[in-house]
Amino acid sequence: MAEKGDCMASVYGYDLGGRFVDFQPLGFGVNGLVLSATDSRACRKVAVKKITLSDAHSMKHALREIKIIRRLDHDNIVKVYEVLGPKGADLQGELFKFSVAYIVQEYMETDLARLLEQGTLAEEHAKLFMYQLLRGLKYIHSANVLHRDLKPANIFISTEDLVLKIGDFGLARIVDQHYSHKSLLRTNITPRLCGSLADM
Repeated sequence: MAEKGDCMASVYGYDLGGRFVDFQPLGFGVNGLVLSATDSRACRKVAVKKITLSDAHSMKHALREIKIIRRLDHDNIVKVYEVLGPKGADLQGELFKFSVAYIVQEYMETDLARLLEQGTLAEEHAKLFMYQLLRGLKYIHSANVLHRDLKPANIFISTEDLVLKIGDFGLARIVDQHYSHKSLLRTNITPRLCGSLADM
């Protein structure tokens, strides 16, 4: 299984050395491909997002995303463990020296989009998820961050304990602290999420 996963990493151009094994495709974030893997050092399953740094534009986007995710720490935000360079090198803030960066983050089993494809949520589950979503949004706004891509596919769920976490900050921005919180909420929520919340 590990050999198959390592082959999968090669197919997608992942080069993190021998620490991460058993790679499997998860999906695409705004700025890059995401694979699941096992971190043999920490003995846990993780999600690894690969960001290609091909030009000044991609470098700017990567720097902004990394700056934002490093300042967020909350129960309802997908936890980022570390940001690495090729062969698992520690970036140490010198992103410009590398052609690729890897964001190693918490693995979540599914997302709200997949859950809603299975049908309408039970009322108690809908209330639980709504509470956690608003709690996460309140924290993000308190950190003066605008997500800008809040949709069901970026709202992740742990099926074991029904914990909801907001992820994929590829389009996020840091805003002025005097920016209206009402404007923050209006700009954060996509039309698809509004429809999904109604379905919940």
